[in-house]
Amino acid sequence: MAKTKKVFFCQECGYESSKWLGQCPACQQWNTFVEETVSKKSTSVKQTLTHNKPVKLEEVAALSERRISTHIEELDRVLGSGIVSGSLILVGGDPGIGKSTLLLQICKNLSHDKMKLLYVSGEESVQQIKMRADRIGEFSDTMELLCETSIDAVEAAIIDSKPEVVVIDSVQTMYSEEVASAAGSVSQVREVTGKLMRIAKQNGITIFIVGHVTKEGVVAGPRTLEHMVDTVLYFEGDRHAVYRVLRGVKNRFGSTDEIGVFEMQPDGLREVANPSEVMLSGRPENAAGSVVVASVEGTRPILIEIQALVSETSFNIPRRTTVGLDFNRVNLLIAVLDKRAGLHLGSSDAYVNVAGGIKLNEPAIDLGIVLAMASSFKNKALANDTIVFGEVGLTGEIRGVSMALQRVKESVKLGFKTVIMPKTNYEQIKKSEEDFKKIKLIGVENVSELLSLI
Repeated sequence: MAKTKKVFFCQECGYESSKWLGQCPACQQWNTFVEETVSKKSTSVKQTLTHNKPVKLEEVAALSERRISTHIEELDRVLGSGIVSGSLILVGGDPGIGKSTLLLQICKNLSHDKMKLLYVSGEESVQQIKMRADRIGEFSDTMELLCETSIDAVEAAIIDSKPEVVVIDSVQTMYSEEVASAAGSVSQVREVTGKLMRIAKQNGITIFIVGHVTKEGVVAGPRTLEHMVDTVLYFEGDRHAVYRVLRGVKNRFGSTDEIGVFEMQPDGLREVANPSEVMLSGRPENAAGSVVVASVEGTRPILIEIQALVSETSFNIPRRTTVGLDFNRVNLLIAVLDKRAGLHLGSSDAYVNVAGGIKLNEPAIDLGIVLAMASSFKNKALANDTIVFGEVGLTGEIRGVSMALQRVKESVKLGFKTVIMPKTNYEQIKKSEEDFKKIKLIGVENVSELLSLI
């Protein structure tokens, strides 16, 4: 007989409790516990435990994983030069941002390589998938569709057809009959993901699973979902905008710093080979508060415009608003400008935005934020052919950053004439064998010296 009982689970981290709690003791989140019914099968037969014996590290044969190209260079870069056989990949993002479209494009390219594919959908009918597939392009006869929500039926179909790549759209719609709770609950998501992971590892099948996201932008369900899979990919950007950014949050087979840039078209997602040129298109000329910074995502330098609007406030407390940047970091830089550079912004509203819908987090963009706010406050525009990068400290010093040479090379490629950078990076580049005759390099040591340039 199967015993059932009521258990409370945290929707954020999956913490289990016998009673409802206001705050989760594991992740410290409030009002995240939901009640679910779980069943435990009782057995009188004592199971025989098998133990694996430890082996010496030097006796283990090092095997190089086989990579499968998706023929989408931006995606291959994020995955680490291709798909690894037997891996479990989670794709998350806002509704309508292009998750299903991207996975169908992957299936189209792999079907042309005569790979056997199975697309499992729990949200759409076969006819709906066919209509979307017709817009993307032609598929070969190795592509199969299945509309099913039972994970046991999906497992039987996988064992029967023996595909090389499986797409599950989405994991929140799948359910297991062994769990009494509804589909999409913490218990169901954890059970379904566990079964998919076992299928992928035992049969060497690559499985893509689509995950819904919450209003905070994280995958719905317990955080253990992200820990169980091999790779976690997030689609960023507004679904009403043209450009999408695919970012690797976790990758056991590659770097987690790479990004891929896509453009939404009527026939699907198109790769953006030169994101810097795209992000700077339509940039205003001789506009106060507009500065171009050289950022690095993984191994790729990207030039992005930062815009700032500083105006006198009409409230008792000035407003601070950021889009695409860390709010606390911008407040910190405002304090540095006030204390170290004599730029009193205490009675001014400050709005800072990253053009293009990309989110930036690296410290090398500090110099661009400071210059943009100072330019808007003084109403003096920076030269259009000037680009900046560098980290700003609390004492007003400008610290060096990594990959300075790559940032300068990207600036030369796009026709910039002046680069403002930390003094330490300037001295390192001067010592290198690279000869930059087409661009002027300026090294600065502190914020006061930086503001004297405008």
